[in-house]
Amino acid sequence: MALSWIGFEHPQYNPFAVALFAAAATAGRVVLAKLSRIIIRQRFMSEASRANIEVIKDSIEGHKALTASTFLFFAFSPFASNFLFIAYGLTTSPIRLVAVPFFLGRLISYSFFVYAGAELSQRLGLNGSEAKNYFGIYFVASQFLFIGVLYIFMRIDWKYAVKAKRLRWLRTMPVEHLRTVSNSSDNKGSR
Repeated sequence: MALSWIGFEHPQYNPFAVALFAAAATAGRVVLAKLSRIIIRQRFMSEASRANIEVIKDSIEGHKALTASTFLFFAFSPFASNFLFIAYGLTTSPIRLVAVPFFLGRLISYSFFVYAGAELSQRLGLNGSEAKNYFGIYFVASQFLFIGVLYIFMRIDWKYAVKAKRLRWLRTMPVEHLRTVSNSSDNKGSR
């Protein structure tokens, strides 16, 4: 969406600039995936949640072409992809598997959006400042929506989903309950 606005603002098409934008977008997503692995997975996720996400990792590694195709398709969509990469980073699967198709998809889609924005601005006589208001609202709304989607992604019981082909919430016990159970079993063993 932002690139359509750039096409409105700067109607001359520059393929090098578009390739640079696509590379920067891909690099940013790779950093998000790596940071989600380092920060969220290692510091904030419970062992049960990590084991749950491992089911997705096994599925991804068994369907590499489908995974790459999904990220390629997603790169063409207007949806924000930040949370998709954060979720992918939680799986500890190789980032290259999704980064390359994402870059190619963004290169093609960014070229289209910049070119289409430039053509529309010339044909309709619009400038970038007239279109800027619509892009900001879309961005804020999509970020709130995808935070919720990421939360749902982490709460789905993926082991059950893969086996039963149905979704259900992950059933986890509070950490305090696990400590109580662990302590009581330690006390029984010492008797």
